[in-house]
Amino acid sequence: MELRSKLVLDVGGCAMNVGLALLAASHVVVTFLLACAVALSILLTIQSVYTLYIMLYTWDRPEASRRAKAPARFLPPRKSFSVMLPARHEEEVIQTTIERVVRANYPLSLLEVVVICSIDDTGTIAKAQKKIAQLRRQGVENVRVVAFKTEPINKPHGLNVGLKTTSNEIVTIFDAEDDIHPEIFNVVNTVLLKEQVAVVQCGVQLMNYQSSWYSALNVLEYFFWFKSRLHYHARLGMTPLGGNTVFFTRDVLQRVGGWDQRNLTEDADIGIRISRLGEPIRVVYDDRYVTREETPPTLNQFIKQRTRWSQGFLQTLLKGEWKQLSTPGQRLMALYTLGFPAAQAVLGFYIIISVLMMFTLKTPVLIAITLDLPFYLLAAHFTLSVIGLYEFTAAHGMKPTLKTPLLMALGYLPYQWVLAYASMRATMRHLRGMNNWEKTQHVGAHRQAGVAPQDGVGDEATQFAHRQAGEREATASRT
Repeated sequence: MELRSKLVLDVGGCAMNVGLALLAASHVVVTFLLACAVALSILLTIQSVYTLYIMLYTWDRPEASRRAKAPARFLPPRKSFSVMLPARHEEEVIQTTIERVVRANYPLSLLEVVVICSIDDTGTIAKAQKKIAQLRRQGVENVRVVAFKTEPINKPHGLNVGLKTTSNEIVTIFDAEDDIHPEIFNVVNTVLLKEQVAVVQCGVQLMNYQSSWYSALNVLEYFFWFKSRLHYHARLGMTPLGGNTVFFTRDVLQRVGGWDQRNLTEDADIGIRISRLGEPIRVVYDDRYVTREETPPTLNQFIKQRTRWSQGFLQTLLKGEWKQLSTPGQRLMALYTLGFPAAQAVLGFYIIISVLMMFTLKTPVLIAITLDLPFYLLAAHFTLSVIGLYEFTAAHGMKPTLKTPLLMALGYLPYQWVLAYASMRATMRHLRGMNNWEKTQHVGAHRQAGVAPQDGVGDEATQFAHRQAGEREATASRT
């Protein structure tokens, strides 16, 4: 009996010791995880504050805002433009885009327009050829199709093919769905003549902000990127360019070796490589002259687009050419920008953790506040987005209903989770060696978005008169 009691006491003592050890170990683990969460929260807070700062860069600096505007008066046309329109399965939109380019208020003698397709894209080629035949009957002879047979079948490969088949001094890109402003060539001609820069990036704006639950948030990303953030990049000397409405001298493209055909964000990549040469990049954002585009028509299409962007940024990051930028500030900005999709992924999932901690974890007040800081800053981002919505719509002659900010509020967190998912999907694709181009479908929603017409879009007689006057000015400036 005494032996049995002693055994029970020993077993009980061992169990208690094991329990205390487990309790101590769990306390250490919880403390460690809490410390990691606090550190992550501080990093995400710094990142969020910095993002707010560059989103508001031109608003906070009147001089930067003035410099971002287009010239008030245009100089006579002198620069010649090679317009490249890369297209794949764009039967729905390509004819309208060709029409808008050739009807721009700029001398036809100073424009050449090339529609670039893979040879297997018979639908787009047929639509483009039909439009070209119609234009030729009207006396417009400066549009042609270039079809390539070689791989990879993607936009940067098409651009490199197009570059070799064109000859004008300035090379520009418009996407197949773009609605360009009729004065865009006059804007860039004037900037190039006045400032002697090698690259001009003009504004691009998504327009159909009421098409889906996520479209307003997508529209406002573009709004803040082109209206403010890109100007900060240009001032710093590290500019990830946009994919269209960007104008290069032919010389700078040849010096940088054209576009990286394996990169899924060839636009950002070539911008960083040009920045590495020390070439200043002029960013122009004027609400009057933006190129109008549409948000992806479905959530699946949106995820594919953001996956491609995130994977392209990851490719550019791992290539490491950004390390050759001339200043530490430029290199840090490149690292921050190219790593931003990864930060979005972390933030998207941290929001869930942060909310759970608010209701389940008992911590000191200071730690609790620190853990919730990214959530508060996300609220600040949302508030700024709502303010941006009203500025965007006012600039383009639109008026949002009360439904729009309500949908934004309901969709804001899911939108962050979609971005986080796309970033994680991009990482998995990269690790698995999947580098195919997931194309975004275009349906022309921005052309039926209830948007006020762009100034200068008149009837054919008016456009013809503009071009005739431009031809005379161009001839006079060359003699």
